[in-house]
Amino acid sequence: MVQIDKLLQFVIAKNGSDLHLHVGRPPVVRMYGHLRALETEVLTPEDTAGLMRSITSDRHQREVDEVGSADFGFSFQDKARFRVAVFKARGNVSLSLRLIPSRLMSLSEIGLPATVESLLSRTRGLFLVTGPTGSGKTTTLASMVNYINENFDRHIITVEEPIEYYHEHKQSIINQREVGTDVSSFSDAVRRALRADPDVILVGEMRDIDTMEAAIRAAETGHLVFSTLHTTGAAGTVNRIVDAFPVGQKEMVRVQLASSLMAVISQTLVPRVDMPGRIAAYEFMMITPAAQNLIRKNEPYRLESFIQTGRKWGMQLLDDSLWDLYSRKMIAVSEMLERAQRREEIEQKLMATADGRAALKSVGGPVDVSDLNTFQKTASR
Repeated sequence: MVQIDKLLQFVIAKNGSDLHLHVGRPPVVRMYGHLRALETEVLTPEDTAGLMRSITSDRHQREVDEVGSADFGFSFQDKARFRVAVFKARGNVSLSLRLIPSRLMSLSEIGLPATVESLLSRTRGLFLVTGPTGSGKTTTLASMVNYINENFDRHIITVEEPIEYYHEHKQSIINQREVGTDVSSFSDAVRRALRADPDVILVGEMRDIDTMEAAIRAAETGHLVFSTLHTTGAAGTVNRIVDAFPVGQKEMVRVQLASSLMAVISQTLVPRVDMPGRIAAYEFMMITPAAQNLIRKNEPYRLESFIQTGRKWGMQLLDDSLWDLYSRKMIAVSEMLERAQRREEIEQKLMATADGRAALKSVGGPVDVSDLNTFQKTASR
């Protein structure tokens, strides 16, 4: 039977991001965004059940038996931490393990604009980091919390499910609470945190109305609050929060959000072509009185234009970030187009140059007009 230690050591050595263990397939490692099957025998139901038991506590094994899944974090020797999702599929046990980087990166290393540092010195407001699953939101949040921890005397409370990055007390004091172990839910944890004299509260995910209300209220009452949403773009983030509430509460939520929201970062991880690895593309919006007015007036569709006019504060649209990375030959045209919010506009920019047209044709994009004319002439003969 394959040994879990050897698999985890392989993921660490090869700088993989995820390990997948499923019945009927050999172990699969995600490397730089792509899945790679290992050259071993396919896993049997007994294999995956044994691998699960080797890393899963009795409590989480009972959770799998009772509800069909469990999420937790664990440390592998002194080498790394992994976030684990155990779940049943067709009656068999499956596992997905994500490697948590052992070193916290600086804000500049992960590519955040310098303006973010000034925002982290504030004492109140709601700072949201958004993006799809696997886009690096947790790493970005951990880096921002670490910056505060190193530079300011704050009391930081995090609420996570599970705890991924372990933080040590530095200039700040930091308490990390895990949902299911230390507290029953995100919303309850935020309400209880307010009684513990916090300066900074990190909410792992705003997944329901109760948590959204608690996080917004905490930001309104003089705390710096960080959280995540699975949305893309600043406008999509505002819409997602407001739309989560009943019709009778939407107006009030828009007013609360306008006064409490401080900034939104929307990100995605893109495989690099200039070197092994992935790089983050960002949309960044900082809330100013003009943005507050758009949110209050229920005009989030105008936030894109607002971001475009805010470049002097480091603001940028996700598509502009993707275009910049492509122009610097760091990502492939196919990856840029796949993640673009306005693909047609990116395609038009590509069509403006010969190199861009060639790149677009290579991924099956719009046909060059000159090529179409040649085809028509040939076809008419």
